[in-house]
Amino acid sequence: MNQKEKADLFQALHVKGDPVVLYNIWDAGSAKAVTEAGAKAIATGSMSVAAAQGYPDGQVLPMDLLLTIVERIVATTDLPVTVDFEGGYARAAEEVAANVLTVLKAGAVGINFEDQIVGGDGIYCIEEQAARIRAIRHMADEAGVPFYINARTDLFLKNSDVETHAGLMAETKERAKAYAEAGASGFFAPMLSNENLIADLCETTKLPVNIMHIDGARGLAELGVARISYGPGPYFQQMTRLSNAARDVYQA
Repeated sequence: MNQKEKADLFQALHVKGDPVVLYNIWDAGSAKAVTEAGAKAIATGSMSVAAAQGYPDGQVLPMDLLLTIVERIVATTDLPVTVDFEGGYARAAEEVAANVLTVLKAGAVGINFEDQIVGGDGIYCIEEQAARIRAIRHMADEAGVPFYINARTDLFLKNSDVETHAGLMAETKERAKAYAEAGASGFFAPMLSNENLIADLCETTKLPVNIMHIDGARGLAELGVARISYGPGPYFQQMTRLSNAARDVYQA
């Protein structure tokens, strides 16, 4: 498949009630392992990719190094690859679009794109984030690739008290609507875990909804979710196994 065909396939995998499951990877080796396990698509996680190279999360990993990793992942699997691109490594819409173009040219068919201000405080206002999404969509259209923009809101991530989450739903829906109108392909709400709120979001937004898998999470398909991702969990799970195995060797 060429890149456009992979992008079309990736879009088609997002089905409300029959979600695509993305077991997030961090390098070419983990991409190969997950591909061979039966994945339908490959997704990086920014924290995992950064940690695997000795960097903290938050766009500290140099973008050139990230692009090299993406190129190696794309070369290792025939599956569609989507990249967690955090905040686009810039603030201005035109600069963000130019940066995303390099990800597209590296062979990816989509990105996660978050609305928190990486390296700063708070969340972009709806109008500014929509403008950033609009610039990415315009760039991708000009490139001729139906690029998947998974627009992420960090409202719930920034508010860890689940008791406050119901009060965030009105703004969440407003953001989902604005991001969809700007050209987003999907809507990602990490750390939203209340089943009723998830079902409400899936019912009221026209975008395919992405929810992060957490321990004990069940019934996401029945709630209308179209995409389930695992975030940094797989990386930290594997690093724990590696550490335990090494400890058995060194402390035997």
